[in-house]
Amino acid sequence: MDSPGYNCFVDRDKMDASIQDLGPKELNCTELQELKQLARQGYWAQSHALRGKVYQRLIRDIPCRTVTPDASVYSDIVGKIVGKHSSSSLPLPEFVDNTQVPTYCLNTRGEGAVRKILLCIANQFPDISFCPALPAVVALLLHYSIDEAECFEKTCRILACNDPSKKLIDQSFLAFESSCMTFGDLVNKYCQAAHKLMVAVSEDVLQVYSDWQRWLFGELPLNYFARVFDVFLVEGYKVLYRVALAILKFFHKVRAGQPLESDNVKQDIRIFVKDIAKTVSPEKLLEKAFAIRLFSRKEIQLLQMANEKALKQKGITVKQKSVSLSKRQFVHLAVHAENFRSEIVSVKEMRDIWSWIPERFALCQPLLLFSSLQHGYSLTRFYFQCEGHEPTLLLIKTTQKEVCGAYLSTDWSERNKFGGKLGFFGTGECFVFRLQPEVQRYEWVVIKHPELTRPTSLKSSEAAAAPSFLSHSVSSEPADRLSPFLAARHFNLPSKTESMFMAGGNDCLIIGGGGGQALYIDGDLNRGRTGHCDTFNNQPLCSENFLISAVEAWGFQDPDTQ
Repeated sequence: MDSPGYNCFVDRDKMDASIQDLGPKELNCTELQELKQLARQGYWAQSHALRGKVYQRLIRDIPCRTVTPDASVYSDIVGKIVGKHSSSSLPLPEFVDNTQVPTYCLNTRGEGAVRKILLCIANQFPDISFCPALPAVVALLLHYSIDEAECFEKTCRILACNDPSKKLIDQSFLAFESSCMTFGDLVNKYCQAAHKLMVAVSEDVLQVYSDWQRWLFGELPLNYFARVFDVFLVEGYKVLYRVALAILKFFHKVRAGQPLESDNVKQDIRIFVKDIAKTVSPEKLLEKAFAIRLFSRKEIQLLQMANEKALKQKGITVKQKSVSLSKRQFVHLAVHAENFRSEIVSVKEMRDIWSWIPERFALCQPLLLFSSLQHGYSLTRFYFQCEGHEPTLLLIKTTQKEVCGAYLSTDWSERNKFGGKLGFFGTGECFVFRLQPEVQRYEWVVIKHPELTRPTSLKSSEAAAAPSFLSHSVSSEPADRLSPFLAARHFNLPSKTESMFMAGGNDCLIIGGGGGQALYIDGDLNRGRTGHCDTFNNQPLCSENFLISAVEAWGFQDPDTQ
């Protein structure tokens, strides 16, 4: 280990036990696809010298703002900013949010260098308002930098990336919060068993998920974090979501059925991540991460944008950090026993449903829009009460005391665009479920089987009639809609039956289509039927032909508007 970075900033005794310099010395790959495979396989992970060269190359190639601070800027400003203070006593910039600097086998000089570099970054990037991941990035890059100035330059290039398609590190409270919500949405979709455990053991599940970046940037041991960072520099932000999901999957596998070590699941996960070497190797962690079948980067970007918009509409911005943190308390506690009344579900059952909905709407409280016992058994009145609300939650109780329903992403007024014909609309965020006699949720078939499709941009002329008695089109939704995620127009589906989410006419209401309907309700709200449909690939939600005892529709109310 004769690389200068070790001599300057690293405790050699600790590093000898952490990473040995045994790997290849050169990398001649130029193709991105091959580089991805090598990064995932850990090609340069066992060679400190090669990893340093690769980081230098990857960071150099990041497209940046025209004026990006370099090593010479650091040399000019560090003395003025640090002054006569001891490096170890330097305060951290406010934007790191009291995050502890990971030691990562750094010596005292290295730990002080991290603080100096962070303060200089704060001076050069006044627009950064919230970036708790940054200390870990700087601490890692010190291992592969000749001096502080070089580390500063590398970090600045990561922060100054101006490629809109290549998100790297959250730099505002708004971006951080929306990333936490997006991670919660991804857990809800791709780690349902782990999500169920989180809901069961925590009062506020978003508080648990708000820790996801800390798992990666701070709690992971150095050799694990370095492997994640290898792939992150090649593939971008999506890698972070994948690895955090994999961590949660392993945590669930180890802890499911066992008592938690404390009454704080957030702390239990942190402890698990710190000691992850007892459970899984870095190779197995990455293998699990890339086995998760996520949607495209574009779809995750759309979800992130939708969550950011929801936060902005609720006044949650970086300038109101303290208010924003308190607003998190509404998540999953939004269903309050003292003011919640339903003829169909209990408070606990409604909270279970609330744990399934997209995070941006979990910030809201349930608002009863329609009750058949209060407004009568009329589909016309149902539409009247629900129009203007998006999304909505449909609940049905049969005369056999079975309970089922659907989460519906789109305003029922969209049905009017079909000129009186029965037409499907909505997005892939819709899902159907049953609560009695057993709990089961069925999501859009593409979520479980992404191989059915590939992301695409559909022109309005490509929308065709469905092969059934129903007319079906994929409307061109405005860009500013709150739920653009999983809009069918972004996918090249084998047929339209995979995107028949919701339809309404004067004589009936239908949820799910293709080969049958997940739910069919007649115009008098008296009779219904349920069966398998292509859109949700569901089993019947209750008795296949049923009589209705009660119907309710619920909206989502911002707590501040009450």
